Amino acid sequence: QVQLVESGGGLVQPGGSLRLSCVASGFTFVHYWMSWYRQVLGMLRVMVAGISRTRRSTPYLADVKVRFTISSDNANSTLFLPMTSLKPEATAVYYCARVEPDSGRVDYWGQGIQVTVSS
Repeated sequence: QVQLVESGGGLVQPGGSLRLSCVASGFTFVHYWMSWYRQVLGMLRVMVAGISRTRRSTPYLADVKVRFTISSDNANSTLFLPMTSLKPEATAVYYCARVEPDSGRVDYWGQGIQVTVSS
């Protein structure tokens, strides 16, 4: 059974940092492209960062590039998203996602974790 469990969210002041983690289980982690998405209430879910199966390609949403860095610990099937210099507009629910190789679409989502950037 595929499971993606996020942690590390919470409340942080503007300019602060958080690190999201996602522990994956039930599948061979390195066989899949993995991504982080975020969703603001009432808006579409948007991809923030992705990491390829080789872990060499890491595309980002333009607004977060440089400040967010996706990475993985393949030995422990864990995906990370350290976020620095956070802005209030980063407030959203963040989701870990597994991407199905053939279609390029997300086939599994984590439960989501709230990140709130506010003073």
